[in-house]
Amino acid sequence: MSTTKEVKDKLSTKAKGGIKPSPYKNVQDLLKRMAPEIQRALPKHLDADRIARIALTEMRKNPKLLNCSHTSLLGAIMTAAQLGLEPGALGHVYLIPYYNSKTKSMEVQLQIGYKGMLDLVRRSGEITSISAHTVHENDEFEFEYGLNEKLRHIPNISQDRGEITAVYAVAHFKDGGYSFLVMSKGDVEKIRKRSKSPNFGPWVTDYDAMARKTAIKQLCKYLPISVEVQKAIAADETTKRGISQDMVEDIPDETDWEVIQADYEGVPDEDETNDNEETKNVEVEKVEKAEVTSNSISTVKKIYRALESVSKDEKKRKMDEIKEKYNVKSLALLSEEQAKEALKSLE
Repeated sequence: MSTTKEVKDKLSTKAKGGIKPSPYKNVQDLLKRMAPEIQRALPKHLDADRIARIALTEMRKNPKLLNCSHTSLLGAIMTAAQLGLEPGALGHVYLIPYYNSKTKSMEVQLQIGYKGMLDLVRRSGEITSISAHTVHENDEFEFEYGLNEKLRHIPNISQDRGEITAVYAVAHFKDGGYSFLVMSKGDVEKIRKRSKSPNFGPWVTDYDAMARKTAIKQLCKYLPISVEVQKAIAADETTKRGISQDMVEDIPDETDWEVIQADYEGVPDEDETNDNEETKNVEVEKVEKAEVTSNSISTVKKIYRALESVSKDEKKRKMDEIKEKYNVKSLALLSEEQAKEALKSLE
């Protein structure tokens, strides 16, 4: 098993000819150097070259991954490979970049997608079929738990189905039995908000699929599935820093699950606003140091400057409106697109 130090040591080569290599080239070189060790940790049907291609493709699609620690990037790729799931267009797994306040660095978290979760559950051998569906406000839907359980859903395909109101998952067993679980949209939202990517990534681009995946994951707690499948599902939303032949068991989850507060290190405390120039400069300086917002930080600074001309109460009111609109604890947690939209609303 490679430690974080060993991986970093292999990265400490000097740039040729005095030219600093690009982050992409750094990762490309790392994958080449680590190929023998990666191969030893992979299932027999996979090879290190394929894993390298997958990693490089994901970084081209999402350059934010280049800002993440190489150990967590490798850990996410290796975990996905050992689970038999691949990042990409199929939506089996997603690589999510986020700021980890425990390690004070950008890290990669592995998130299993809807299709990946279906694939894992079906491997148990005890489930003949499993599916999940979203319920909309114009659908016909009723369910009942208890001694006479029932579930009835007729989607309204003749007109606009309206907003999502619930999601449910159903599993049928080999012995003819079945089990189902229904979640309200509020239940799904509570889980989304605890995610490391509530306002970007698959929860924004593929909300329906993530809602269905959430229902399946919750239903799995009550299904007769193997220990191996349970271990695989446990790898969802984990951050791994290292390489092992058993990523799930051997490498601990390094995800920072603390609730992000507005005044954590590196992010300005927006409730303690002050109109004097010294405090304003300190706020801007704090934002400049916030690694978590490296892609939207310049726009966030412009928002602060745009609010300098208003009163303290008005400034707080506008900040609260922006945070409520985008469901974030701090302006510094806005995505680049959200920050630009918020700035435009102030102009």
